[in-house]
Amino acid sequence: MNKIPLIMDCDPGLDDAIAILLTLASPDEFNLLGITTVAGNGSVHRTEENARRICELAKRPDVKVHKGCPRSLLTHNPHEHTTYSGSDIHGETGLGGCKLGKPTMPLQKQDAVKFIIESVLHSSEKVTIAPTGPLTNLACALSMEPRIKENIDQLVLMGGSIGLGNITPAAEFNFFSDPHAAYAVFTSGVPIVMIGLDTTRKTQITPEWLKSIADLKTPVSQGIVDMLSYYDRADAILEPGVSAGVLHDPNVIAYLLNPSLYQGRDVFVEIDVSPTILAGRSTVDWYNKLKRKSNARVINHVDAQGFFNLLTERLKRYDH
Repeated sequence: MNKIPLIMDCDPGLDDAIAILLTLASPDEFNLLGITTVAGNGSVHRTEENARRICELAKRPDVKVHKGCPRSLLTHNPHEHTTYSGSDIHGETGLGGCKLGKPTMPLQKQDAVKFIIESVLHSSEKVTIAPTGPLTNLACALSMEPRIKENIDQLVLMGGSIGLGNITPAAEFNFFSDPHAAYAVFTSGVPIVMIGLDTTRKTQITPEWLKSIADLKTPVSQGIVDMLSYYDRADAILEPGVSAGVLHDPNVIAYLLNPSLYQGRDVFVEIDVSPTILAGRSTVDWYNKLKRKSNARVINHVDAQGFFNLLTERLKRYDH
């Protein structure tokens, strides 16, 4: 099996952290070119620091981490429509109750956007990009160097929703944080797999699963328990049908590892960039009412038990 040349673009974040650990536990499937970070669940300084902390937890200080865009593409005041922020879910550090210290592995000097451009342009194989935060870095890269489109195999991203949002009634957090970037990516012509809230809300943590991870008794498993236990707060669960912490972002990596766990269809998606309560909404033409060419494969179902089986099997590989 050929390894997938992969760039992770993320904003760690509790669930981003689990996505990174899932990736690093799968070296036979992924050739991880690097991790790029963006402002989202925290400042870009916080997210790049957290990415390095997770790499060190996994004993992978060799991974290249690149700091990306510190703000959204255009002036966008999210507090105009909500007072909620990433820290309300993920804590002030972005990693909940994680007890990891400051990272010592180096941050790469090259910024994320330039890294994405050069890595994609110079790759001998088409590159897969896995964004799990706002799409600012990707929008900038596609704007600065449109030629990279030809050497991107696919973007498999966590973002959007067919139905209700989670940061506003209309919008999912990642798209809401930079609607114009999401719009730019979805109109770029790059092959997109969109894994949104309709799917990820089905992968909620259970006490039994978290105990099974604790029972592994490794530094990685303890770090996961310290992080994900932070979800166990009444003020963290603000949505009907959500009764526990949701592992949104690892679905992106699980899809790449085993797409048979997922179902969806090719549809047209438009991102709302209006300065209204609809900002960041992903309108998904699920029934092809508009008769427009599809621009994304939108996933609407996951085999949740299969997802957790895969995640557990990979996390067991951290035996140090």
